[in-house]
Amino acid sequence: MGVIEVDRARARGPRLIASRPWIDPVLDEAVKALAHGYLEPALPALVGSRADPELRALRVEALGRAAVGLTEGIEALLARDPANPELCLWLGRARVEEAWTLKPDVRARAVQAGRIRLFHQAMESARGPLLTAARVMPYDPAPWVCLMWLALGLEASRQEKDSLWEEASGRHRGLYAAHAARLVTLSPGWGGTSHEMFDFARATLSWAPSGDPIAALLPLAYFEHIAGEGAGRTRLWYSYEVQRELTLAAGRWNGSRAAQPHPRAVEAHNAFGAAFYLADMRRPARGHLTRTAGRFSVLPWSHLGDPGKEFRRACGRLNVVTPG
Repeated sequence: MGVIEVDRARARGPRLIASRPWIDPVLDEAVKALAHGYLEPALPALVGSRADPELRALRVEALGRAAVGLTEGIEALLARDPANPELCLWLGRARVEEAWTLKPDVRARAVQAGRIRLFHQAMESARGPLLTAARVMPYDPAPWVCLMWLALGLEASRQEKDSLWEEASGRHRGLYAAHAARLVTLSPGWGGTSHEMFDFARATLSWAPSGDPIAALLPLAYFEHIAGEGAGRTRLWYSYEVQRELTLAAGRWNGSRAAQPHPRAVEAHNAFGAAFYLADMRRPARGHLTRTAGRFSVLPWSHLGDPGKEFRRACGRLNVVTPG
């Protein structure tokens, strides 16, 4: 690519791929099909992930979100095959995602008691199929991760949340999805404390193998901490201690050296890229955002505003050019 093409690409900006932070052609095709109301491609995508907990957790999460509004179709499929673990898991996660769309704004709760009741009923409806999926495939951590989000939405007791975390992590110790859900559970915005949340993130990094994108828990913890304090952009990012800790965590991961990309690598690049961008550490920010290939995740960009606009703004300021 010549100078003129580079300048034109920069002027045009990166090609954005919203809410698809992964490099997974099978999942891409299934999500595209769901956008047109076709459910069938999702099933082989889930069946094909049975041997890979990381991939399975990602695919059910993505397919659950993509199936919001399509749960009646999944229910019809399940009626013909009631013990199908993929259908139970998918239906449960889709119901969780549908429930979140009903959750009223905290400021409006006083006048939306009816909507809160609908939210709780919708969230609770996910429990049955998720428990069935867990029973049919007892080694699978994915149903327990989904139940962690259900418990979060229903503001379950800390004992229940801890129990679900133990079920999920006990089946796959390093599962990214379970750790991300646990991090939010411990965050100040959801009834936890920053101290407990950071202890969890740092303890995870202490045993996580080198090259694991679970290192992204650290920048995510800083975003949750700042959100709990009510400030999206803060001088905290300019702290030497914070920048040093983020740099060490990113170096421990160094996802570009992985022979086989981790299913959550793009999410981790978004987390580190956003953190380094806010810390005005342009070189590492540019490196991470370039490796997203324009695929931005809702978290952590939603902490700053509209995820797409914030991602594009960051890429523009850093002269990031992604493929497309």
